Amino acid sequence: MGESTVLVTGGAGYIGSHVTRQLVERGERVVVLDNLSTGFREAVEGAELVVGDTGDAALVNDLMARHAVDTLMHFAAHTVVPESVADPLKYYRNNTNSSRILVEACVANGVRRVVFSSTAAVYGEAGDGTVAEDSPLHPINPYGRSKLATEWVLEDLATAGALEHVTLRYFNVAGCAPDGRIGQSTPNATLLIKVAAEAAAGIRAGMHVFGTDYPTPDGTCIRDFIHVEDLAHAHVLALDHLRDAGASLTLNCGYGHGYSVLEVLRMVEQVAGAPLKINFADRRPGDPVQLVANAARIRETLGWTPRHDDLEVIVRTAIDWERNRRY
Repeated sequence: MGESTVLVTGGAGYIGSHVTRQLVERGERVVVLDNLSTGFREAVEGAELVVGDTGDAALVNDLMARHAVDTLMHFAAHTVVPESVADPLKYYRNNTNSSRILVEACVANGVRRVVFSSTAAVYGEAGDGTVAEDSPLHPINPYGRSKLATEWVLEDLATAGALEHVTLRYFNVAGCAPDGRIGQSTPNATLLIKVAAEAAAGIRAGMHVFGTDYPTPDGTCIRDFIHVEDLAHAHVLALDHLRDAGASLTLNCGYGHGYSVLEVLRMVEQVAGAPLKINFADRRPGDPVQLVANAARIRETLGWTPRHDDLEVIVRTAIDWERNRRY
């Protein structure tokens, strides 16, 4: 792949580590920048790890210049919706301002390709619950707003001719690498399947379901769950698209169908072979009723074909990781 380098911020975290591994396995030269606040050294395989913050302009500029970075893949972010409601400045400081500093360094160092980790939270409450990339953007929490602000920065820079980007709007990421080498060990994680898998493995005594009075068939929220390996592959395809002089894109990353919270928990119980201890609680602020991707565009433009679109597979890899954690 020559001497060019992909800089992966947040590459020691859950999604970033899966992408880093896929990049390394195909022969890319990768440098990971992560402050290890939620990531793990052990998750970085085959890439150089630099411990530091994306908001450190001097460090970021040095890395880009020293390693001949040609592409930035930006994952580093705070991602907990309830926390963003309680402490919005934390999210604007890291997700928005640090991202601006990072992208500014790209422009200064001639790094013209950016793959950005965004979120379906930019849509907010979405009509019938299914959203396409051109659906209205009305984020209902600071997490979604902080990510949307960075989307706008990238769009404006692309319009100005400063760089090209692929922005990937994630839906609900779940599961772990099927071979068990890397997975999600984020402390105090809040993602549904992660929490349920911990409960199934005995790491948690039980779990909460927030809201049973939503206007859905069983009263719980509906989400589009995507396996982390399929999501990681979308990033590799996005890199190829940009290297082939492809135009800037914004793409949904989901399977195009949803499961309710209770449907997911029943699958966890089925795979684990034991019931979960479930405590029912009131709705959390900032949670939309239903959020499912219209994912036609990513399939058409990147040729993305999911290989793990099966709730049982997603749940099984998540539980296997919790029962056999490496870190």
